[in-house]
Amino acid sequence: MQRSQRGFTLIEIAIVLVIIGLLLGGVLKGQEMVNSAKVKNLAGDLRAIPLFIYGYQDKFKALPGDDISATTHLPGGTKASLTTHTPGNGSIEGNWDADDIKNENVLFWQHIRLAGLANGSTDFTTSAKASLPTNAEGGRVGIQMGTPPITNLSGTYFACSGGINGKLAQQLDTTIDDGSADGGSLRAVVTGGTTAATAFDSSKLYTVCLGF
Repeated sequence: MQRSQRGFTLIEIAIVLVIIGLLLGGVLKGQEMVNSAKVKNLAGDLRAIPLFIYGYQDKFKALPGDDISATTHLPGGTKASLTTHTPGNGSIEGNWDADDIKNENVLFWQHIRLAGLANGSTDFTTSAKASLPTNAEGGRVGIQMGTPPITNLSGTYFACSGGINGKLAQQLDTTIDDGSADGGSLRAVVTGGTTAATAFDSSKLYTVCLGF
């Protein structure tokens, strides 16, 4: 005797599709929340740097990293090397992504931490690179003065954050500025470049810099 096989009814198929849709929606919503949290952290990194500078100036009447009296103001503090930079000249010297303690923008982080303005290791004597701050994507965070790290970016100081994927960089720019990679006070450049990108590409990594 031939046994008949029962298939799924339309109602059962519809229920399965609804469940799949809910699961996919939950995954996407979860990813969106993760991205939003990362963007919030990335924005916080950049916005904190001006507060560090002004807080240190108010306390010691000097720039962190450039403080010629750092060893007096900060027990355990290091003064920038006279052979590399000029401490006390009113400029935080060095590229934002430098990792050598001879650079004032590396000592910037030691000084603000010893001053109680930020958390983190203050031991820059053995491996400055290991003590430097990173962002939510694992990229470097840094400060630069003088020549802008991105062409035509205006400002006296430049707070930069690297290794950010295009989607997050776009959200970050929209959160802080105008959403344009090559306009406003926050601009983005493909990692390794100096000219602002004309648009964001989710397949690429960017460095974003805020001028202030």
